[in-house]
Amino acid sequence: MEAASTQPGIVIRPSTDADVPAMIEIYEHHIRHGVGDTGDFEEDRLLPDDLKRRRKNMRSKRLPHLVAERHGVVAGYAYAVPFRKRPAYRYTLKHSIYVHPGHLHAGIGRRLLPALIEACAAGGYRQMIGYIDAENAASLRLHEACGFAKVGHLPAVAYRYGRWADSVMVQCPLGTGASDQPSTWRREAVAQGARAPLP
Repeated sequence: MEAASTQPGIVIRPSTDADVPAMIEIYEHHIRHGVGDTGDFEEDRLLPDDLKRRRKNMRSKRLPHLVAERHGVVAGYAYAVPFRKRPAYRYTLKHSIYVHPGHLHAGIGRRLLPALIEACAAGGYRQMIGYIDAENAASLRLHEACGFAKVGHLPAVAYRYGRWADSVMVQCPLGTGASDQPSTWRREAVAQGARAPLP
């Protein structure tokens, strides 16, 4: 998948191993600065081989792992993973999105997050969950604009850099959401990983 953009120079595409150094640079910035992180509270360094293994594992499960390029430079990335391991949760994903600090307010998130939502909906998934630092007002606004609703506030669930941090839980329906039952084809596709390839 390669998406054109209303913002000149922005292209959304599947990530490759060649993008790993740029993604790690973006990730480490958010870990160091805390409030910018819209994904997991993870303080350990992410090594290139670790990220490559994660990408390979996600691709094998047909889960999207996308990057946003701006003028040929990786300006952000986003991905989704299973929300829970138990079969009952097989239609629900948890996502993370990161934007390079040098490309904030350039429309990266507004292109990247909808593309991730679209890819996950196309795979038959029905719900997407996210956890956002409660102090990250920009990310909360982005998610609201993309159809997410606040469904929970988790006080003091993370401790880093000498302070307790709250998380806001957000949720977005994918496709028809919970308005109908998953079809047999979708149920088998999700269970067996036999869906059409996703980006």
